[in-house]
Amino acid sequence: LKIPLELPEYALQMALLAQESGLGGAVCSPQEVEQLRRVCGDDFVLVCPGVRPTWAEKGDQKRSLTPGQAIKAGADYLVIGRPITAATDPKKALERICQEI
Repeated sequence: LKIPLELPEYALQMALLAQESGLGGAVCSPQEVEQLRRVCGDDFVLVCPGVRPTWAEKGDQKRSLTPGQAIKAGADYLVIGRPITAATDPKKALERICQEI
């Protein structure tokens, strides 16, 4: 992608554009949550994919945070895929994540 800005600045510009267009939220990297929350406000919903518990491999997620870190930064919803879906015991994996939070 030929993005003319650094990722944090680009994410902010896209979130502001979404907000100005009347959208109620955005999907963003956990790395941008704190900045977007501060600028876009508490009513703007932030969904964060790529969240990884401390015990899970990051895999292809380059810009991840732990569930606790993402929540503390201001995420409204966490997308935690493979640490749960690829687990031998998905229920136990979810319980571990909840304990970690």
